[in-house]
Amino acid sequence: MYLRTIQRRNKDGSTVRYVQLAHNVRHPGSGNSVAKVLHSFGREDALDRDGLERLVGSISRYLGIAGPASADGDGEGLSVVSSKRLGGAWALDGLWRRVGIDQMMTRLAGGRRFGTDMERVLFALVANRALEPSSKLAATTWLAERVAIDGLEVMDADAAYRAMDWLLEIEADLAEAVYWSVADLLNLEVDLLFFDTTSTYFETEQADEPAEGATVGFRTWGKSKDHRDDLPQVVIGMAVTRTGIPIRVWSWPGNTGDQGLIRQVKDDLRAWKLGRVVWVADRGFSSAQNRRYLQRAGGNYIIGEKLRGDSAEAAAALSRQGRYRKVAGNLEVKEVVIDDGTMRDRFVICRNPEAVERDRTVRDQLLAQLADAIDGTDTHDPHDRAALAAKLPAGLRRFLRTTPTGLLRIDRAKVAAEENLDGKFLLRTSDPTLSAEDVAVGYKQLLEVERGWRDMKSTLELRPVFHRLEDRIHAHILLCWLALLLIRIAETETGDTWRNLRNTLDQIHLVELAGTTGRVLQRSELTSTHTRILAALGVPEPPRFAHVTPA
Repeated sequence: MYLRTIQRRNKDGSTVRYVQLAHNVRHPGSGNSVAKVLHSFGREDALDRDGLERLVGSISRYLGIAGPASADGDGEGLSVVSSKRLGGAWALDGLWRRVGIDQMMTRLAGGRRFGTDMERVLFALVANRALEPSSKLAATTWLAERVAIDGLEVMDADAAYRAMDWLLEIEADLAEAVYWSVADLLNLEVDLLFFDTTSTYFETEQADEPAEGATVGFRTWGKSKDHRDDLPQVVIGMAVTRTGIPIRVWSWPGNTGDQGLIRQVKDDLRAWKLGRVVWVADRGFSSAQNRRYLQRAGGNYIIGEKLRGDSAEAAAALSRQGRYRKVAGNLEVKEVVIDDGTMRDRFVICRNPEAVERDRTVRDQLLAQLADAIDGTDTHDPHDRAALAAKLPAGLRRFLRTTPTGLLRIDRAKVAAEENLDGKFLLRTSDPTLSAEDVAVGYKQLLEVERGWRDMKSTLELRPVFHRLEDRIHAHILLCWLALLLIRIAETETGDTWRNLRNTLDQIHLVELAGTTGRVLQRSELTSTHTRILAALGVPEPPRFAHVTPA
């Protein structure tokens, strides 16, 4: 059924147009579609437009959709008042509820009465990090003006800070409950746990004063992994599964070294009763004390070893002869067992043929630069030669030796030693059941932690941290962890990046229409891509009408 216009030419040459309501029917003889007039509204120049608008409004009300605003503003229809982004927050909220975080927080609240719905406030802060990272104060404006979150229209900064304080209270119980829920949701394999640390700095010239009983403040100077040793920092640790799902985060003062941290992490997760777990960490955690600690209660480890360190076992493993076995397109492995009667460790030497060529090319370029730098220095004064050697970059100086007579020469023994390490990395494991290939591939999955740090620092904008108190800083890190958890689940379920998902989902808006007849909140139309993403996430489509208020 549709409106159509027809025209008729008068004898004087003028044209008259008529408006009709018609629909198509099949001609009984020819079978062709022909128009059947149901009602004629008369001449177009004498059309009762107000009557047509009332008819449209009546049909719209019957169908439950917003009708058009009338030309004279008599209130028959509705006009657009505002529009907020809905899709990204709706998808994250759906995952939040699928994991059961809302129910977990209700249970952990234990009947306590807060002035604000803490669960909704915490979700809003997490969604803010995933969708449009900002300070907590700016997040209140973001919620009020730019995004639609089910169950929360506004919040103030005080409510945000109270919610963060409460998050610290429930952190341990919440992290464990979230882990088991996600493990069940995604059928996670919990045989490998990856742990690594990073740091984040603060744009301040002063470190924190030590708290009572502490030797240093929380924000203090340390070895920065962001190459900002000039600024105070904190150290952050994260444990993830082999698929990149972050299960918990920790934070420590900025001068904390890596060696002792993994023992605390293992203790914190002991109550989770994870069963057989192999801990995977890089060479910063390879002390003998850490290795023995990780083997307690049947645990095992895969840890990177320093190729150029002072470990006698690592040196013995590298010196063993043997054939490499190809296990992947660019990976070869060789296993060596070191048993000195008191300990027995398996070493897996990994070699990348492409990296071998790359290391050789880089070294040849360095040696050419070094040869040019020391050419003709035999005739120089000994003090000038010493000054020249001191000024050389570290990359060149490691291949330089000084003869007993003070002459500068390329250290060919050092070059030969470096050639033996081209394209290699060394792993140590205590697990007797893993094959050398599983050890190598498992260790390479440690890159999932690195990917988590990149996303936390870029997509979620961990920094700048607009807090100075230790508790608030740690709560901010927890919000980033929860946001990273949700976007990792979204990426796992859809096979797409969060950046693409966010850009697509944010096309869905919640539009507010109002008039003298009332107020209605209506979402924009969904495309097939929107429907496909929501289905993959296991999240229902947002209702077409969120709220209707008659005048």
